[in-house]
Amino acid sequence: MLASTPNTAPVQAPAATPMAFARVIAAAYQQRHQSPHNALKLAQITPAKLQQAAAHISARQMEILSGTAMQELDDEALGAFSRKLPWGSYGMLARASLSAPDLGVALKRWCRHHGLLAYDIRLKLVITGDSAAIQIEERGDLARHGQAAREFCLVHVLRNIHGLACWYIDSRIPLQGARFPFAAPPHEDAYTLMFPGPLRFNAAHAEIRFDARYLALPLRRDEKALQQMLQRALPLTVLQYRRDRLLVQQVRQVLSTHPDLAHNAEGVSALLNISARTLHRQLKEEGASLQALKDEVRFERAKELLYRSSKPVKQVAAAAGFTNEKSFTRAFKAWAGTSPGEFRKGSQG
Repeated sequence: MLASTPNTAPVQAPAATPMAFARVIAAAYQQRHQSPHNALKLAQITPAKLQQAAAHISARQMEILSGTAMQELDDEALGAFSRKLPWGSYGMLARASLSAPDLGVALKRWCRHHGLLAYDIRLKLVITGDSAAIQIEERGDLARHGQAAREFCLVHVLRNIHGLACWYIDSRIPLQGARFPFAAPPHEDAYTLMFPGPLRFNAAHAEIRFDARYLALPLRRDEKALQQMLQRALPLTVLQYRRDRLLVQQVRQVLSTHPDLAHNAEGVSALLNISARTLHRQLKEEGASLQALKDEVRFERAKELLYRSSKPVKQVAAAAGFTNEKSFTRAFKAWAGTSPGEFRKGSQG
């Protein structure tokens, strides 16, 4: 729901956004006794197409339609809440969290400040173990204009905060799951694009869930970047973020906890739910490589065993993933500058 200035360039992108969302926006005009004609025309949506139950529009069309409607209605919530959110409200929320030291603080601020603007929903950041969730508590009647309006509101609030979180830290944040408190809609297929990961409908509340370690990452944006982002905020989604700033840590963890399954790129990528090609590309963007991380994890494992156990060097070599003691000793000398036996003596001295 972040505001942006709509650009009315020709629409050519693939159509995947449910037309049902466009109908909700058109209905918001009618509730204000205004005509959606101009917004629909700019988005190249004909009245006949608008009424087609199973039709879809492109993300670009949705951006133009939403952006135009937000300005013409002076309501960035597009009629979702009991009172308007005037043009610039979501930009103000983003700015208020920009000085946060890390993503966790930024999201807590955003959720708290959102409650000051709109009573109808309460957003909260909930951390459970190694997982974090943004949850929506419905306090007003979001379905007062129909269930489609309620669905549209919940979907776009979660999409908005997910996209903003990715933008804050300049990183893709993969979702561990998304939940919605309504039955699966006819356009359920669109949810797999909007919320990649496990989906659950008929849940107790709406939420998105992700790895809690992202909350500790510092914000990488400033006021200048915010001004640029607000020019095209509506398409702000995780899809544009190839970089994943937690990937190196995730690879290390997989290599440490599943050495039997993570002996090559295919095994590691399968455990991380990405392709081997994506794994190599993203590691390169982070200035790392799979082989270097494997060596690092094996070295740490070997040092731990040499320091804390009395296992023979041959067994340590096998536990660290080496086929024989000779190759392990050669590699260990390259890492530590000393042999495994000398390292053990030194650590015990």
